Amino acid sequence: MAASPTVPAGLSAPFERRTWRAVGYVLTGFPLSVAAFCLAITFLSTGAGLLVTFLGIPVLAAGLALCRGIGAVERARARALLGVDVRAPEPARGRTGSPLGWMIATLKSGASWRHMLYCLLHFPWAVVTFVVTVTLWSVSWALATYPLWQWVFPAYVGQDGIQLYGDGTHGLYVDTPFEVGVASGLGFCLVFLSPWVLRGLVSVDRAMVSVLLGPSPLASRVTELESDRGVVVDTAAADLRRIERDLHDGAQARLTALAMDLGLAKDRIADDPLTAAAMVDEAHGEVKLALQELRDLARGIHPAVLTDRGLDAALSSVAARCAVPVQVDVDLPARPAPAIEGIAYFAVSELLQNVSKHARARHAWVDVWRTDDRLMLQVRDDGVGGAAPVAGHELARLMARLDAVDGVLAVDSPAGGPTTITAELPWRD
Repeated sequence: MAASPTVPAGLSAPFERRTWRAVGYVLTGFPLSVAAFCLAITFLSTGAGLLVTFLGIPVLAAGLALCRGIGAVERARARALLGVDVRAPEPARGRTGSPLGWMIATLKSGASWRHMLYCLLHFPWAVVTFVVTVTLWSVSWALATYPLWQWVFPAYVGQDGIQLYGDGTHGLYVDTPFEVGVASGLGFCLVFLSPWVLRGLVSVDRAMVSVLLGPSPLASRVTELESDRGVVVDTAAADLRRIERDLHDGAQARLTALAMDLGLAKDRIADDPLTAAAMVDEAHGEVKLALQELRDLARGIHPAVLTDRGLDAALSSVAARCAVPVQVDVDLPARPAPAIEGIAYFAVSELLQNVSKHARARHAWVDVWRTDDRLMLQVRDDGVGGAAPVAGHELARLMARLDAVDGVLAVDSPAGGPTTITAELPWRD
């Protein structure tokens, strides 16, 4: 049963599901580890002995493949009983798809050898945990319930109680009420101590499953980088589509209309100079608007002030255009790498746009500083709160963009406000 919130952890531990699942893990792990060890040592020794012939290669490959299957069972068992969710490692695939290519790929796979190492190492540890767990639990519960079954000894065994010492002529038994009470008290102490000993033992199993049966750190990093690369490519494609749309719907349409107006003015300049002058004047206004749109578009990509003067000036410029008053405080000893600087500018710009659109705030604050090898950004407002990185929302896209460069975005926005959003980027000189 689940632990009650009012019951101390030390008293509820023997009755928690977590404890009994750990007991089940230890009890089922012993026979499985025996079978895994026998299979692994058999295939390893046989394959190593046959390496002088070609037969050693398929035997070793088959043994490694079998150990991978055992590893899948162990991951499922750890997931069900210990709550440890370990991803399967990268599969061993040959370049040609032939049986020989598969065997070579399996022999070269570090994950396969880690699975075999697990089968070899887990057996002695499973013996230790099985013996300790069975002994501790059986002794503790037997002593705790000793007053209930102490009558069995004089009735069926022919002695007064549990024998502590005996040399054939003399014996020491736990048979007086005081001794029975002490034995029962010691049993209860062991009952409440046993779960913590058991959890310490299975923590080693958790570590072994995570380290030996999961993907290697290099493979995990490659998978993460591939995912980040996909995010970067998607973000770049979305930015290109946005720029194309803004150019097509904004400056391009305005310049097209401007060219038509100037053509009409050119045709009328001889016959109706006043109308032509008015059309040229109107075209001049259109040129100014087109230039402003192009400046805004360039500013959204990478503003010149950011390149020339850094984050302080660029963020102050963004704050000046925000719909609410914004106080900017930038405390940086130097400028980060241009790529990191651009992402930081984009992040603050997006967050201030959210403040303008959704926060209904009266004031906002932007703080930028460096901590060790991290660039820290924080945007706060006194608005209504309720911001969350929901899928498809600007915050979710910003979070994915920061994650692509090993950045982090933390959102603290309770209903009713205030909102504090902190971004963390790697510092690169």
